[in-house]
Amino acid sequence: MTKPTIDIYSVFPSPVYIAKRDSDLNPREEKEIEKIIKNGMHRNVDNSGSNNSYIFNENLKELKQFCEYHINVYVKETINPKDELDFYITQSWLNITKPGESHHEHWHSNSIISGVFYISTEEGDNITFIDPNIKLKQLIFFKAKEFNLWNSSIWSFPSKTNELILFPSWVNHQVEVNEKATTDRISIAFNTFVKGSLGSQETYNELILK
Repeated sequence: MTKPTIDIYSVFPSPVYIAKRDSDLNPREEKEIEKIIKNGMHRNVDNSGSNNSYIFNENLKELKQFCEYHINVYVKETINPKDELDFYITQSWLNITKPGESHHEHWHSNSIISGVFYISTEEGDNITFIDPNIKLKQLIFFKAKEFNLWNSSIWSFPSKTNELILFPSWVNHQVEVNEKATTDRISIAFNTFVKGSLGSQETYNELILK
């Protein structure tokens, strides 16, 4: 029997974007990171976040520019808006996850694209995304022989120092415990929003954001 020619497509995907920064933190950036930490951290559910939740407003100018550049690429490649829009970073904060700690499953409200830049990681550090349609898909549950993009309810990416990950803010994500970790995992997270004209007058859904 002749083997049939088949195609399998991934429709309605959730785009996860990864970019590597070519350079390490410079001495000024390292001092600014230290200052942010010294200015105070507070406990989240399973890790700690900086008291300053707008750190890109006054610190880490070059790193902010790196993130902004890739936000624009992400928008062009995934949303591909017809009209010119200005996506900008709103809140930005520093996270510390100590050995044995984790970050609970969550998503980011009042944001369109969220991002994480990794300052310090170890082998085995990951970020895990959870399928937002998991409840619907598991109404009928099949035991998988091997996991792939279509039958998995979670998908993990390694967290690597000097890498940026961008993703839709509505996608649930978490950080699991790295059992082999011996040092703190440090990252900067941020949210975004947009300025410009959305929708259209003709379809009665125009929204102008300034």
